[in-house]
Amino acid sequence: MKKSWSNEWVSSVQPRKQRKYVHNAPLHVRHRLLSVHLAPVLRERYGTRAVPVRKGDKVKVMRGSSRGFSGPVEKISIKKMEVFIEGLKVKKVDGTEVLKSVKPSNIMITELNTDDKTRQSKLLGKEGTKAKPEDKAVKKIQDTKKEPAKTEEGKESTPPVKKESSEEKAIKKSEAPKKNAAQKRPAETKVKK
Repeated sequence: MKKSWSNEWVSSVQPRKQRKYVHNAPLHVRHRLLSVHLAPVLRERYGTRAVPVRKGDKVKVMRGSSRGFSGPVEKISIKKMEVFIEGLKVKKVDGTEVLKSVKPSNIMITELNTDDKTRQSKLLGKEGTKAKPEDKAVKKIQDTKKEPAKTEEGKESTPPVKKESSEEKAIKKSEAPKKNAAQKRPAETKVKK
C-alpha cells in the first residue's frame, strides 16, 4: 500500500477507497464523520442539516433495537466512531451492565449543548449570516399581512392579472408531457377464437 490515508479518496467512486478513507482516517477527520442529523426545529433555526455530536447533546435513537430512546450523550469514541447515551445499557453475560454504543447515523440531535461559545458562533454563522427562526416567522407574518392597494375612492383594488403571450403558451405546451398513441385511445382487448 502506497499511502495509509489520502484526502483524495473521499471523492472516489470506488467503494473500496471510500471504506479505506473512513477506516484509516485520522482523528480530526473522524470527528467530522461523527456528524448527526438535527431535529427539524433545530434544522430550521440554524440553517444546517447536521453537526458533529458532542458530550451533553440530547439525542434520540431513530434506528435499531433501541429506537425511540432519548437522553444526553455521555461519551463519544472518536476512534471507534461510536456514541454512548446515558441510560442506554446492555447486560453482559456475567450480569454487569455497560453502556450500549450507537452509530451516529442512527441518531438525531433534539437539543444542542451550547456551552461552548465557538460552537455557538459556528452554528449561527459568521456575523449571523444564517437565518434564525424568529426572522423567518416575522417575515412570513409580514408577507401575509400586506394590505391590498387602495384606489383614490378608498376601494380595494385587485392586483392586475398577467396575460400570457402566445410564445409563453407555446413553451408551456412543449414542456407538457406528451401522450403516446396507446394513452390516447382506450385499451382494446383481443379475443382469440
